[in-house]
Amino acid sequence: MYWSVWLCVVSLFIASITHWVYKWRNPKCNGKLPPGSMGFPIIGETIQFFIPSKSLDVSSFIKKRMKKYGPLFCTNLAGRPVVVSSDPDFNYYIFQQEGKLVELWYMDSIAKLVGLDTSQSIAATGYVHKYLRNLALAHFGTEALKGRLLSKAEDMIRTRLHDWTKLPALEFKSCVSSMIDDMKKEKFLSDDFVVFVMFGILFASFETISSTLTLAIKLLIEHPLVMQQLIEEHEAILKNREDPNSGISWKEYKSMTFTHQVINEVLRLGSVAPGILRRAIKDIQVNGYTIPSGWTIMVVPAALQLNPDTFVDPLTFNPWRWKDMGVGVVAKNFIPFGGGSRLCIGAEFAKVLMTTFFHVLVTNYRLTKIKGGQIARSPVLTFGNGLHINISKKHG
Repeated sequence: MYWSVWLCVVSLFIASITHWVYKWRNPKCNGKLPPGSMGFPIIGETIQFFIPSKSLDVSSFIKKRMKKYGPLFCTNLAGRPVVVSSDPDFNYYIFQQEGKLVELWYMDSIAKLVGLDTSQSIAATGYVHKYLRNLALAHFGTEALKGRLLSKAEDMIRTRLHDWTKLPALEFKSCVSSMIDDMKKEKFLSDDFVVFVMFGILFASFETISSTLTLAIKLLIEHPLVMQQLIEEHEAILKNREDPNSGISWKEYKSMTFTHQVINEVLRLGSVAPGILRRAIKDIQVNGYTIPSGWTIMVVPAALQLNPDTFVDPLTFNPWRWKDMGVGVVAKNFIPFGGGSRLCIGAEFAKVLMTTFFHVLVTNYRLTKIKGGQIARSPVLTFGNGLHINISKKHG
C-alpha cells in the first residue's frame, strides 16, 4: 500500500513535469508559429545566445538558426518567447507599425534598470516617448548641433587628443568612453537635459559610440588607402577655410562626403546593437506564420547589414561601396539607429561627434597600433584585450 502511494505520487510528478516541458516547447498560438526551438525550460537558449564568436560576422547563434530555419525563427531568451527576424521587408513593416501592431520593448532586466514599468499602457508609453523626443531634439537636433554642440564637441576632442599624446600608449576604447562620460556633465549639456534624457541617449551612446570609434580606428590603421583619402578630404577643408583658426562649420560637416561613407561603413560592419526589440500587441501574420500577441520581436541589424546578397563581400571594409548605394537598399538594410518613429534621436549627434573626432585626429595626429584589436561578438561588439595605440603630433 505504502509503495503504491509513492509510485502514484512519483508518476503524477513525472507526468506534470512532462506536461510542463511539452507546453514550454509548444507555446499556444492562434495559428502556425515560425520554426525554431524554445530551448531548455526557464533559460531557453539564453546561454547559446551569449556564446562569443571571434569575428565581425553575424553571431554564430543567429547565423546557424537562419541557415536552419530561414529569416524568421522563434526562440526563448531570458524566459521570454522571441521571434528573431532578418527579413528586411518584415522589419521595415514592423518599424512602421509602432502603436498599431507593436510597441517599444526591453527585456525585463533592462526595463527595470531604466525605470520602465512594462505593464504600463501603450498610450502612456507613447506620451512619454513624444515628450522625451521633443525635449531631446531641442538639445540634440540639427539646430542645436549647428549652433553650439558642434563647436563644443570639437573643443573637447582637441583637448582630449592633446592630452593623449602625452601617453606612450593608451587603451583607445576606455579613453573614448571617458571622453564621452565628460560630455554628460553640466559643462557640456544643460542640467535639465541631463536629468531627463541622459540615460536614454548618452548612456546608450557611451557604449555604442566608443565601440564604433574603436572599430573605426582599428579599420583605418589596417587600411592605409582609406586613411589617406580621409586625410586628403579634411586637409582640403582646412586649405579652403577662410579663417584657419575657426572650427568646423555646419557647411563643412555636410560636405565631408568620404567621411560620411567611412562612418556608414563602420556602422554597417560594427552593428553594435545586437538586436532591436518590439513587443507584439496583437497577433501578427507574416509569410503564413503567426506571431502571438505579447511575444517579443527581435530585429537583428547585423543579419541585414552583413548580408552577402545585399552587400558584396560584406566583411570587407569598403567605404567606396556607399558612393552609389540605392536609397531603397539603405532604407531596409541599413538600420544602425533603428527605424520608424523610434529612430534614434541621437543619430545625427553620433555622426557629428564621429566626424568631428576624425577631423581633429587626421589633420593633427598620427596613429600607431601597439597591440590588441581582436574582435568578438558576445553578442555585442567587444574588444577582449582592448586596442592599444600611440597618438603623436604631426607637426612640431
